[in-house]
Amino acid sequence: MTYPLTAILADLHANTPALDVALADARERGVERFVCLGDVVGYGARPRQCLATVMGLCVPGAVDAERGDMRLADGICLQGNHEFALLYSAEDFNPKARAAIEWTRDEINRAPDREEGFAFWDFLDSLEPSARDERAMFAHGSPRDPVREYMLPRDIHDPQKMAANFELMDRDVCFVGHSHVPAVYREQGTLFLPSGSAGRSAEPVGPTSELVHELVGLPRNRAIINVGSVGQPRDGDNRLSYALFDGERVTFVRLTYDIENAAAAIRGVPELPDYLADRLSVGR
Repeated sequence: MTYPLTAILADLHANTPALDVALADARERGVERFVCLGDVVGYGARPRQCLATVMGLCVPGAVDAERGDMRLADGICLQGNHEFALLYSAEDFNPKARAAIEWTRDEINRAPDREEGFAFWDFLDSLEPSARDERAMFAHGSPRDPVREYMLPRDIHDPQKMAANFELMDRDVCFVGHSHVPAVYREQGTLFLPSGSAGRSAEPVGPTSELVHELVGLPRNRAIINVGSVGQPRDGDNRLSYALFDGERVTFVRLTYDIENAAAAIRGVPELPDYLADRLSVGR
């Protein structure tokens, strides 16, 4: 069975300018399936629009509105910690993130079409914290704690944490998001940071870049792969980040998008802290 070329997106955070650019790029590359690792909402100013787009990509039987046809393979969307907070509690969130969740909940309830509002909540309630296919596992946070645990570059120096996560993997590769920092963590203790992901500079090297990482050495050297964030990068590079997976190799893609548009939308909502807009330009 041929593995479908899959675009793996994470941490969209209601940023429609970034999401639109990522999806256009993925479609141009011939992507056959979309996987969203969670946090469709939170922080940004367009939660309903992002939810509607992701539902069109990931709900079985839905139509890709951009192409006007059925997807070639059913997509996947997972529950992130922001979806969990919407449904249950944002008690453990910092004040800025909690304010965004409270506004997001109200914004979803303000959907002009009542049935659309119900559909959003039904979709959010249906999301699972993890998933797997014949080749890979998918989680928002980590294999050990799919919703909340961060995988950060410094964790490569924590053998107990790394071993505990690899022990719970039943596939050779697990894709995660949540930390917003793209990276490849290998079971044998090595770390690979894609170009532009080391946090050295907030200035992107160009409008578009990509880096291919071959998954050689599997299954003896399994990998946990963070695809970075579409809607709020935090690795010092303000370009959006997503990944492509063909079953054998991962391509990390960085793209510029209209940051000022996304930031202005946040500043236009009094309930959203300006800090959430300011951080977009510096990639932090």
